[in-house]
Amino acid sequence: MASTISLASAAGSAARPVHLVTSEACATLLAGLPPAERRFAEAQGFKGESGKLVLLPDGEGDVARVLFGLGSGSARDASPLAPGKLAVLLPPGTYRFEGDFDRPELAVLAVLLGGYRFDRYRKANGHGGVKFVCPEGVDPEALDRTAEAIFLTRDLINTPANDLGTAELVEAARQVADRFGATFSVIEGQELETGFPMVHAVGDSSERRPRLIDCRWGDETAPRVTLVGKGVVFDTGGVDIKSASGMLLMKKDMGGAANVLGLASMIMGAGLKVRLRVLIPTVENAVSDRSFRPGDILRSRKGFTVEIGNTDAEGRLILADALAYADEEKPEILISMATLTGAARVALGPEVVPFFSDDEAFAQGLQQAADDLRDPLWRLPLWRPYDSWLASRTADMNNVSTNGHAGAIVAALFLDRFVENARTYAHFDVFGWNPGVRPACPEGGEAQAIRALFAHLSASYG
Repeated sequence: MASTISLASAAGSAARPVHLVTSEACATLLAGLPPAERRFAEAQGFKGESGKLVLLPDGEGDVARVLFGLGSGSARDASPLAPGKLAVLLPPGTYRFEGDFDRPELAVLAVLLGGYRFDRYRKANGHGGVKFVCPEGVDPEALDRTAEAIFLTRDLINTPANDLGTAELVEAARQVADRFGATFSVIEGQELETGFPMVHAVGDSSERRPRLIDCRWGDETAPRVTLVGKGVVFDTGGVDIKSASGMLLMKKDMGGAANVLGLASMIMGAGLKVRLRVLIPTVENAVSDRSFRPGDILRSRKGFTVEIGNTDAEGRLILADALAYADEEKPEILISMATLTGAARVALGPEVVPFFSDDEAFAQGLQQAADDLRDPLWRLPLWRPYDSWLASRTADMNNVSTNGHAGAIVAALFLDRFVENARTYAHFDVFGWNPGVRPACPEGGEAQAIRALFAHLSASYG
């Protein structure tokens, strides 16, 4: 990970002011500037348009102040994360936001996130040296924790599968655990085959052996919060092989694991009063003479038998075993995150994450946090009548339906069958990827839902 932006330790006169200007407030702001600066801004045609930047020079030709347009404050697409674009526009130097504006903490976070670069495989572009003074009343340590968690998530997703197999994902999780003094263990080999037969069956096709990561942190008497993340380091689709284009982004099929590790680092870094557990089943869904096949019947940890209708629906199989294991402890909150279905993208696109939960209070509180933080989520129903679509003539259930409808809901219903003891269960069908550049969101791997989840958990266990 590399970032072009950092937080300055303290405010000072050397910090150049950055004014965030809506189109409605532009005339008033310009009228209050020194005459030379006002004329320069007017000569540039600055009217507060969204994303428009003007650097106003001082008498020596240096940057005196910065104007950045937010567009109309009443526009439907107005976002407090829009200042993230500053990360790629500002010349080196120290800056501070000036004036009254909504959500200063989100403005600074947006700039930090917009400065992310994944330079592991190429020469750095040299852009950098920008520092921002944290606005008064905003916690710089909290901002750094959030940015670091998101960068961790992005880094893991962006790393190609030749350098991030199951062993490497185990090591990445171990580093997070060691950083915060968490206990760490890995289930593999015969113990995995016996105790987690669906994880083993999916991962047995690859020389990169399947594993189950188990990390625990916090006071054992505190409320139990368990995170389960899908760790498919690469997904060919198995015997039901994907097309060439369908495999292009399959390095990101461990995006659920990356997101729960990012969320876990935020929880541990903030010291939330929970007994945290992180479970990550990690496999490579490859094609070999050991691959599981359509029509096979697998026995799950919970005892249910599952007929395989499609080997490309492998993520729900490994999650099911891990969820059953997590559920045995009867956690207060159980959360699963996975890059699970294309149907979720068809329904909501790459930016909005669908989530599923029958806990009304949890869902409403989480939705409010997501709206406040611009971490977009949308609740979809666990529509029980569709549960019958998972019927099998030869097993307790099939891993897919045959009609092609409501794929994200059907996948969530499949997972829900393996949870019965947790007080609250919520599943998140993340995409984990930005297909294009947006403010605060460079193209590539992305953390989704973890800011909202952390805020909601903090409200209960902070």
